[in-house]
Amino acid sequence: MTILVTGGAGFIGSHVVRLLVRRYPHYRVINLDALTYAGNLANVRDVEQAPNYDFVHGDIRDTDLLDRLFVQYRFDAVIHLAAESHVDRSIADPLSFVETNVLGTVNLLNAACKYWEGRFEGKRFYHVSTDEVYGSLGSEGYFTEQTPYDPRSPYSASKAAADHFVRAYFHTYGLPVLVSNCSNNYGPYQFPEKLIPLMINNIREERPLPVYGDGRNVRDWLWVKDHAEAVDLILHRGRVGETYNVGGNNEWANIDLVCLLCDLTDELLARPKGTARRLITFVKDRPGHDRRYAIDATKIRRELGWAPSVSFEEGLRQTIRWYLDNTAWLQQVISGEYRAYYAKHYEQR
Repeated sequence: MTILVTGGAGFIGSHVVRLLVRRYPHYRVINLDALTYAGNLANVRDVEQAPNYDFVHGDIRDTDLLDRLFVQYRFDAVIHLAAESHVDRSIADPLSFVETNVLGTVNLLNAACKYWEGRFEGKRFYHVSTDEVYGSLGSEGYFTEQTPYDPRSPYSASKAAADHFVRAYFHTYGLPVLVSNCSNNYGPYQFPEKLIPLMINNIREERPLPVYGDGRNVRDWLWVKDHAEAVDLILHRGRVGETYNVGGNNEWANIDLVCLLCDLTDELLARPKGTARRLITFVKDRPGHDRRYAIDATKIRRELGWAPSVSFEEGLRQTIRWYLDNTAWLQQVISGEYRAYYAKHYEQR
């Protein structure tokens, strides 16, 4: 099997690439990534010399490049992870999210239809999406695969549009698609504009810990390696045309999560308990900030036998240790553009 992974140098994508390259030495894995601010070849350095792995520097908005790649590699499957993914960035620049998340997805769909030419047996087009397409929950209930879409940010709207296009190509052209919608991921190699690595790094540097609004927004957290396992299962055993929700059954209010991160990081840094909590700073809330996300992952558990493998505290400990042990990686990614972005979105609030 030859698999195209888009966005394979990003956070989730790098974990998916690593799993596929190591688990399936008889597969060929092609990683296509534009290496924008969140894409980093250091994320896949440990597999870059593998004989069944190739990296291509390119953009899913480039239709000529996609044509050449489908001709050259004759892909059997696409795992589409490439996306602009940060809500704050989508509020500042929504058009770039339309271009990458919507038009880029349609470009891939068109390329698959063109080069598979209706001979779809054994082929898979797997689109990885987010639970944010479902909107916001109250204090009760969960997102299921039947929950109506209600995106609230330019980011989630762009992902919702991409999801709809993927399903439309299944119904219109018979393209063998799979879709998954996941909850918030955490773990190694995540770009430090996202909540957990942002807080770990700021605690390490003894800088303020910016928490939006009252801090009571709730998210369901998923260990990224468990998500990669789910992607592997869905690719190989998922039913064509189906959607699978992937969640950790692990809800935390932002402020409670930040407090736990403070205590665990203090412990691992051998600082007195409570040191980091004094850095917590509440900042102006994000526009359209969804109050609660929670995933019902019954379908993937029942059909594919998937379940989270680590407790949240153990996953957090592993994550904190990784960031504390990989300060060189952190310093590389938080220079330049990231510093300017951080100042714009957090320090000026």
